[in-house]
Formats: sequence, structure tokens, C-alpha cells
Amino acid sequence: MRTLTQRELNRALLARQLLLERATLSIPRAVERIGGIQNQYAPNAYIRLWSCLENFRREDLARALERRTVVNATLLRATIHVVSKRDFWPLAVAIRSAQRDWWLRVRRPRPVERELEAAADELRALMASGPRRHEELVRVIGPGWGMVGPWLELVRVPPSGTWEQRRAHLFQTAERWIGVDHVAFDDALDHLVRRYLGGFGPASPADIAKWAGMNARDLEPALARLKVRRFRACDGAGLVDLPRAPLPDPETAAPVRFLPTWDATLLVHARRTGILPERYRPLIFSTKTPHSVGTFLVDGAVAGTWRYADGRVHTTPFERLDRAVQGELREESEKLAAFHS
Repeated sequence: MRTLTQRELNRALLARQLLLERATLSIPRAVERIGGIQNQYAPNAYIRLWSCLENFRREDLARALERRTVVNATLLRATIHVVSKRDFWPLAVAIRSAQRDWWLRVRRPRPVERELEAAADELRALMASGPRRHEELVRVIGPGWGMVGPWLELVRVPPSGTWEQRRAHLFQTAERWIGVDHVAFDDALDHLVRRYLGGFGPASPADIAKWAGMNARDLEPALARLKVRRFRACDGAGLVDLPRAPLPDPETAAPVRFLPTWDATLLVHARRTGILPERYRPLIFSTKTPHSVGTFLVDGAVAGTWRYADGRVHTTPFERLDRAVQGELREESEKLAAFHS
């Protein structure tokens, strides 16, 4: 079994996340390619797509949200993600049971499932006449209305949750916003595994489970059904991958790229790729930075942080950068500042 080095895994991740070169894909196809975008803060999806796509403009994503070709919803790991309309129901169905079990297990006092089902029905009836704001849902169900989520899939409706109106507080049921897709659970689970491997592979079953917010044993039926390639990581872990998925030469040059806060490539499920050097992890995710910080990549790894202020993108490298990299970083920073303006 072939053993993949960390650099090989790093370049595979960058290629699949469209971070080696900007692509000319449509927004729905790009979002599918990278396995969705974690979007806890509304500008995140805009910045991520700007780093992935040629000639991307802010109005392009706003238009896609309005046309419902992509949606903004709570999905993987019970966090907000932008996904394509085509991906929403398979992902929602695949994680539904695991999320319900998690809610019932961790909440104290323990919720009564029948009461959550009744609350979901009440919200469904409330939204029959149109989208509702967060405050309205609180008045009807109470401050804990969010617990109903695994029993009633909701999407965040534009213009809320966009660059211009960043608070994502206007909701509608997914079935009313994009219609219902009666996908079977086995098909949904297979789809989830393919999406992860397409965006983040090669990976271990445990990596897929961490990303999805599931247990690795829940994925075993899908991995048994799917045709996969098998590799080994340097730490001995078994890895799986899609047939013919890209594995670039490890010496492929990686350009400077900017990532938004809470980017999924930096989370623990992608740890073995080395995109976030472990010595820097406490600087990106800590109690002092609960919302994470924006980062930039040099040679495929986080090399510093960035913020936009006073019409400029201000960068803070963690270590000294050589002159050529400084020039590339400055050029990319100016382009990102123009994108903000």
C-alpha cells in the first residue's frame, strides 16, 4: 500500500480546495468541489470564493443565494455552511440521525423528542406564510428554538447572511425555500463521503467523521459500498480516496492565498495535511479568538494572519518572509483590499 507524505497530502488538499490555481467554475459547482464553505461569519464564503475563482465578484454570491442555487444553512457539525442546492438534502439526510442523537444525549435537562417534533410542526406552520426572523421564532418557541433544528431543516434567507446584511437572522424551511428531495439515507451517506473525499481526501474514516459530526462506524456501510483507492499516511493511518481524484506532484508550487475565519481546511479533520502547522494552531483557535482569525498561506501552509481596516489588508507574518514572498503577499493583499472596497 502506497504511503503518502504530508507534502503529498498537502498538495492534494490545495488542489481539491481550488487553492493551487483559481478556477472558472460556477459558484454551485465550486462549492460542491470544496465540500461546502463553513460560514459562521457571512463574509467568509465571499472571501473563500474570491480565493478560489477567477474574476469572482461579491454580487455573484449574493445572486446565487437569491436564485437559490446555493443555500446558507446549519449542517455539518451543527455549524453554518454554504452548500449548493443539489448538495443540501443529501448532506442533511446523511447527518440527520447523528445530529438528533447528539442533541438528545448532550442537552441538560434532556429534551423530550415528542416535544421537539411538536415544536418543529409549530414552526413549519408559522413559516407557511413566509420567512420569519429570529425574534419571531423566539416568541413562538422560546430561546431554545434552535434545538428544533435536527427535526426541521431551516435555511437562512437573503438578504440576511450576506456581505451587506451580515446577521443571518431570517429563516425559512428548506422544503419551502428549495423544495423537497426525497433522497434515500444510503444514497445520502454515500454522497457525503464522496463530497468529503472530493474536497479533502485522501483521508481516514475518522477524518470524514470529524468533518461531518458523526461517528466513524456510521460511515462503514458507505465505505463498503463505494469504490475507493487505499493509501497509508506516514503515521500509519489507513486512508481512502476517490478513484482518479487529483494527487499533484508534491513539488507543485503553491501561491500565496488568503483564507477567511474558521476555514474548514484548518480544522482537526485536515490536520495531517500540514496546512496549519501545529505550532501556530493556538494562535488561530483559542479562547482569546473564539471567532478564529483570517490567515494567509505561503507554500501551502499558514504563515500569518490578516485583517481589513482603513481600506487596507494588514498582514502579520509569524516568521520572516523572503523578499519574493513579501512581494507576492503584498500584491495579493492589494487585490483583496480592492475586493473589500
